[in-house]
Order: sequence, then structure tokens, then C-alpha cells
Amino acid sequence: MRRIHADLILVFAAIIWGVAFIFQKTAMDHVGPLLFVAARSIVAALALAPLAVYEGRRAPDQFPTGLLSIAVLAGGIFFVGAIAQQTGIITASVTNTGFLTALYVVFTPFLVWLFMRRAPAWIVWPAVAMSFAGMWLLGGGTVGGFAQGDLLVAISAVFWATHVVIVAQATRHARPVAFSAIQFAVVGVLGLAGALMFETISFSALASAWREIAYVGLLSSALTFTLLAIAMRYTPPTEAAIIVSSETLFAALAAYLVLGERLSLIGWCGAGLILAAVLLVQTGPQLIHRWRSAEADIMH
Repeated sequence: MRRIHADLILVFAAIIWGVAFIFQKTAMDHVGPLLFVAARSIVAALALAPLAVYEGRRAPDQFPTGLLSIAVLAGGIFFVGAIAQQTGIITASVTNTGFLTALYVVFTPFLVWLFMRRAPAWIVWPAVAMSFAGMWLLGGGTVGGFAQGDLLVAISAVFWATHVVIVAQATRHARPVAFSAIQFAVVGVLGLAGALMFETISFSALASAWREIAYVGLLSSALTFTLLAIAMRYTPPTEAAIIVSSETLFAALAAYLVLGERLSLIGWCGAGLILAAVLLVQTGPQLIHRWRSAEADIMH
């Protein structure tokens, strides 16, 4: 695969993820967040299961030791993040949800610092200040401007960042499809258990939400995770992260076209600051490294 083709695959995945927020929002008209997360995850796990078997047959080694445990851990973290986000989107707008979810990129370096003792580059600190200023402006520039749903989505970004750190550790097992299948199976089981305890399970409600469940389960979960694993073999991680972060823009565009959502001027300023912070975290360290290398070459 040529690099341009891999980049186009990542753009396609970003579009799917951006539009998925629409389906996550409309699904709440029919089912509760726990039941929706369970249904989308079970669909994703079932769709990935045959691919995981095929992947295992082509693998030179037996099932890797440790893959099951790290996939279960990732599933648990994914579940908490998904529930926080899905509950938040009930009252949060799709546009806000897209930009606030992107904060996971800003949080990730600090979780790497916490768990792996690798301090973030200094340029990450201004990005944190920009992201918090962006959140404040996105809420209208007032202390009480954020709805409870907005706060839940922002909290979910911490769990998505934790999930990124875990996934990075799982790559050494070289079984991305099996990892994703197990992970979604865990999320499905946890979501179903929670729905049985706290929500009313209605098959008619599930039937009403079948489009949302199918889109998020098959396209936004099973397909895009597989495409991401393929494209990342040909596109550098920093470039891939920048392309994928465009999902926030596609979410805002979809919300504008489908739901008629509008941001005020101050809200767009906040969204711009969050997006700038995300790009700064992704590109800043490499730019600093290149600048220092060029400076060293000049000195010599």
C-alpha cells in the first residue's frame, strides 16, 4: 500500500468517527446508554470474531501470553469512557462532544508520564492551558456554561487517553484484531450487565435503534479499528494522529448539516483553541526535535 492510500483510509475513518456522534445522539431517543454501549460492542465483537480467527491462523506463533489480560483491561477502561461519553451526549451537543472528546490527545502525554515515567515535552504545557481555555469558551465563557453532559464527555476523554496508553502496550502482541474483538466482548458483557441492573431492556426499543447500533457497531467500531491497524503500518504515528483528529471537524460539520447545531463566535474560538492544542501536542515534540537537530548541524 502506498502512503497516500493509507492517509486516505485514515481520512475515511475520521469521517466515520465524526458522523458516529450523530448516531450516538439519536440512539438515546430509543435506548439507554448502557444498553446502547452493550449492543454496539456485541455487534463489533461478533463482526471481528471471524477476522480474529483468520488472523490467528496466519500468525506464526500461538496465542500470545498476556494478550487476554491486557485486552480485558482495555475493555474495562473503554467501557467506563464509553458510558461517560454516551451519558454525556444525552444533554451535550454533538459539536461539543466531538471537540471535548479530542482532549484525550492532550491528556495522553500526562498519563504516559504517570504510568511510564516519561515526562512530556515542555510544549505540552501550553497545550494544556489552551485546551482548558478552549473548554471554558466552548461553554460560553461562563463558569456555569457547561452542561453536566459536557463535563461527562470531558471526563470520558481521560479514560480514552488511558485506553490509548494500554493499546500502545498491546501492540507488541501483534494481534490487533484479536485484541479488539476481546476488548469489545468485555465492553458488551459489562454493558449488558449494567443494563440489566439499571435500565429497562426492550427489544422493540433495540429494533428502533438498529440503524444507530449497526453504524456504530459495524462501521465506527469493527471496520475503523481494522482500517486503523492496516493504515498505521504505512503512515507515521504523528501524521496518523493529525489525520484522525479531524474527526472533530467532521462531527461539527455533520451536526450542522443533520441536526442544525450552531456554535456562537465565542464557542468557535473555544473549539479552535482545543483543536490547536491537539495539533500542538501531536506535532510540537517533533518540531522541537527537528529544530534542535538543525541547530546542532549548524553548530558543527
